[in-house]
Amino acid sequence: MIHHTMFHGLPMRGLLSICAVSLLTLLPGCRHETNELAHHHDEAEEARQQSGEEHNEGEIVFDKHKAERFGVKISEIQPGDFYETIAVDGRLDVSPSSQATASARSNGILALASGIKPGVAVKAGQILGNVSGRGMAGGDVNESARAAMNAAKRELDRLAPLHADGIVSTRDYNAALQAYETAKAAVGANVSASGSAVSAPISGVITGVFANEGQGVEAGMPIVEISSGNSLVLTAYLPQRYAAEASALSGASFRAASSSDVLDITELNGARISAASAPVAVDGFIPVYFSLSNNGTLTAGTFCEVYLHTAKKDGVLSLPLSALSEQQGEMFCYVQIDDECYEKRPVTLGRSSGNRVEVVAGLTPGDKVVTDGVTFIRLAETSGVVPEGHSHNH
Repeated sequence: MIHHTMFHGLPMRGLLSICAVSLLTLLPGCRHETNELAHHHDEAEEARQQSGEEHNEGEIVFDKHKAERFGVKISEIQPGDFYETIAVDGRLDVSPSSQATASARSNGILALASGIKPGVAVKAGQILGNVSGRGMAGGDVNESARAAMNAAKRELDRLAPLHADGIVSTRDYNAALQAYETAKAAVGANVSASGSAVSAPISGVITGVFANEGQGVEAGMPIVEISSGNSLVLTAYLPQRYAAEASALSGASFRAASSSDVLDITELNGARISAASAPVAVDGFIPVYFSLSNNGTLTAGTFCEVYLHTAKKDGVLSLPLSALSEQQGEMFCYVQIDDECYEKRPVTLGRSSGNRVEVVAGLTPGDKVVTDGVTFIRLAETSGVVPEGHSHNH
């Protein structure tokens, strides 16, 4: 029994505290139940917060299973080779080796084959149209050429036996032979009774049709342009102030205007076409050319941001662009402390190689940096709070 004299002179607050302690002492079952409820509360709160919890020390907690599910990747950074770059504008164009023109082989009226229009795929040797001289003023040019060839042939046949008998000199016979060969060449291999054929010189896609159905054309006039698109030329426009570095440029990477991916030309079997010792500037820029293969995602005529590789630096810490987070004008990355704990780290950056950037300060070799899934770590940083009773000491 609790005697009343035990509480004489105590204030009410102290009295209530002693009563509470006494009740918990006398009712151990109640204390166990209270702790169990608190435990469940902490579990529920932690489950709600486990996608991201910021510690008092500024650390960020992100459940490792969720990190795996959301594609968060970690890379241990070490010093390595790094190319200093010059960022310039550029353009992708079709390589001359993968572009060709089908031209008219004679004068006449053009008749295009069915379905010949831009965007249509054709094969090498495919007939794209026909040029006929029938109906034109002056008669059929092809028939005239054939008549001249036949006349030259008859004259050659007449002189052949006379030359064999010594009646006609060798000079006269050779002159007749040359006249026949010239007339024969004028007819051409592709000239038939219906005219001269216009055929595709390469396989590819029609990119231009320069003459219309029924149009009068002349020999040599371009009719259809074809591009295979397999080979491209990357032209980088180097400002003239970098002229001294033009001959030393070792490579390039680029980002097409329609894409967020930075591609290195070495990944596309690319190489610099030439390194002129005396480059010529055009409108204040020096064009630098690279040949490369089309990986199927590139389009001729696309403008690009080009990163020209200059001197190589050894022992440089660098990060991929995907590892960086810009916040209020400053750059940060996230360093993994353990399986579920991260730290936001401010970094000072140097030059960019297009897909990577030099880290001047803020990181040390061996740091484990988030290189993919930075967005999820940042969301965890801004939305998470530490549940009551949670601690993470290092």
